[in-house]
Amino acid sequence: MQPVNTKRKTILLLTTAVALLFTTHCKNTGQLNSPFSQLHPYGADKPNIVVILADDLGKYDLSLYGGLNVATPHIDSIGMNGVTFDYGYATAAICAPSRAGLLTGQYQQRFGFEFQPHRNYPNSVFEQAFFRMMIRNKDEWQIQKNEGAPRNKFSRKQGLTKEVPTLAEVLKENGYRTGIFGKWHLGAADSSKPNNRGFDEQYGFYEAFALYADRRDKNIVSYKHMDDFKDRWMWRKGDKAESRIRYNDSIIDEKEYLTFAIAKRASKFIADNRSNPFFLYVPFNAPHEPFQAPKSYYDKLPHIADDNKRIYYAMIAALDDAVGMIMDELRKQGLEENTLVIFTSDNGAATYTHAVTNYPLKGGKMMYFEGGINVPYMMQWKGTIPRKKVMEMMVSHLDIFATSCYIAGVNTDKLLLDGENLLPYIKGVRFDKPHRQLYWRNAYTYAARYQHWKILIDDEHHTIELYNLAKDRGEANNVMHDHTALVEQLRKDIEAWDGQMLSPAWPWILNYKVIIDGKTYFFAV
Repeated sequence: MQPVNTKRKTILLLTTAVALLFTTHCKNTGQLNSPFSQLHPYGADKPNIVVILADDLGKYDLSLYGGLNVATPHIDSIGMNGVTFDYGYATAAICAPSRAGLLTGQYQQRFGFEFQPHRNYPNSVFEQAFFRMMIRNKDEWQIQKNEGAPRNKFSRKQGLTKEVPTLAEVLKENGYRTGIFGKWHLGAADSSKPNNRGFDEQYGFYEAFALYADRRDKNIVSYKHMDDFKDRWMWRKGDKAESRIRYNDSIIDEKEYLTFAIAKRASKFIADNRSNPFFLYVPFNAPHEPFQAPKSYYDKLPHIADDNKRIYYAMIAALDDAVGMIMDELRKQGLEENTLVIFTSDNGAATYTHAVTNYPLKGGKMMYFEGGINVPYMMQWKGTIPRKKVMEMMVSHLDIFATSCYIAGVNTDKLLLDGENLLPYIKGVRFDKPHRQLYWRNAYTYAARYQHWKILIDDEHHTIELYNLAKDRGEANNVMHDHTALVEQLRKDIEAWDGQMLSPAWPWILNYKVIIDGKTYFFAV
């Protein structure tokens, strides 16, 4: 029997060698070859890609993750019909940089998009005085002195650099129809506008915020955070300038509650392009301030006594129904089994609104604690990826670009990407982890995830914290003194990563100050 076994081993080795040779030869062709070809059941038809992005939505605002304040069945269904990630991360703890990372598949620091685009810097003594007068909660917000800040006519050029392609540009070049419906927040200069960055169709607004409805609408309930200068500014400017609603860059007079208007426009895009492969990007502005909700949704939540919280969760209930409209349209058009749907949020919930805590996670928006960057993250591709699968591996918004290009059959060899194609991990073809480490940077603050460890460094205020997320998900116990060698190694890893990044393309204006468990933390905005 020994000769037979030897022969079988020889055949097995030869077969393996041929397979490896074939795979190696084909891996850079942009085609979908062994061993992952079984992940692509669509044949000649390219699958559609739908990315739905919420704004300042915390993980535990959703019932899928255990949230109890409001039911979110439509959003939950995406995870129930597919995969839910427990450690899904945004690339930033604030809106615009996070969106830049998602749409480019690169750490946004690689091209200098580290801070929010700012329309006005307080350059003159008068402007600085006005700015200080606006900020009532000075304990929370400190003005950053920027002697080299750009003049305002130059600051309006801030946004996505033309040299870095967006996912929309790449997919459009490969036969996809592309549409964006919602909040852009990646620059309002002509070169940065959605129609000039790969999107065939655009509806929404360019700024960080917009009113959801006419402030005089009696069918809308509102809550104003008058102690917060940002909220007061949003109520003043939420229907002006770059906050105006536009369709393909033309201002329109939108009468419908904005969350529903976005969903209806997105649904129409699906119907109009049912015969073409399409990339649909739906960056809702809900539940970002200003807080406005339809009264009919507010009335369904009498168990929430606090008006601030009640309106916030009414906005989330409306968002859930809007997501339901989009999912219903996919089913109506018979496209659900040929569409990858991804749902996530740009960062964690904004705890400074006092409507939400992110518990059991620590902190929130504008913080590198888990509450600020560990976000809801789920995807479905009915009939292709498993149902009701929960994955604890560390994934990032960076992975959306690489995953989308993979299923579209796009060659990414000439693109610099920091993300990974997630489908082999979801399908169980690969058993390693897509990321050994993830990094964050915001001026003087840094963070990194390595395995189950999380380090946070503030070079300006000389603090270092290390957490073991496997034992301490709430980041309550700083164990840096127990693991000095690990801290030193992670510090070196961050420095090596930092050396590959560019300096910020524009400066920040404010420092956000927050006290948690008696300790003070800062974040540049």
